[in-house]
Amino acid sequence: MQHVAENVTALPPFCVHMERNDHCSNGSVARTIPGRVYLVVFVPALLGAAHHVDHVVRGNHVGWPLTPEVNAFTLSLAVYPLIAVGLVLTVTGRAGLRYWFGFLTATSVLLASVHLGPWAIEPPADVIAPYSDPVLGYGAFGVLLALIAAVAIGAAYTAFLAVRGER
Repeated sequence: MQHVAENVTALPPFCVHMERNDHCSNGSVARTIPGRVYLVVFVPALLGAAHHVDHVVRGNHVGWPLTPEVNAFTLSLAVYPLIAVGLVLTVTGRAGLRYWFGFLTATSVLLASVHLGPWAIEPPADVIAPYSDPVLGYGAFGVLLALIAAVAIGAAYTAFLAVRGER
């Protein structure tokens, strides 16, 4: 009960603490996770979009909806609806750090295994070699490495917050 009292006093005066969420009388929802968590979701989303565009530009490992083949590219497009659903659930207080930790951890493991692991479906050479200019190829690979790092950092950050006791 002490925790509830602390939350009520931390909210703006026009908000009322509820069990699942912090609803405000003006119809908005009080922040249920630290704002930086949104950053560790949006940065990888932007890098992921850049990597998907890279697939299209280099023309390999591309699947449906651009070709009839359903492959890893097609399945990887599921991250965007999962991000959207996660954001809606987070804003409405139905998801929090555990959702983002699970999502970011699973995504980082999948990205690393698909691109860097010993059984990589799309090894680094498949990202670099299609470009006639090696600078562009290594730039595309750099975006991929930045994506994997950003997702892994996001997973570690959400785990840190959860262990620290954030909501």
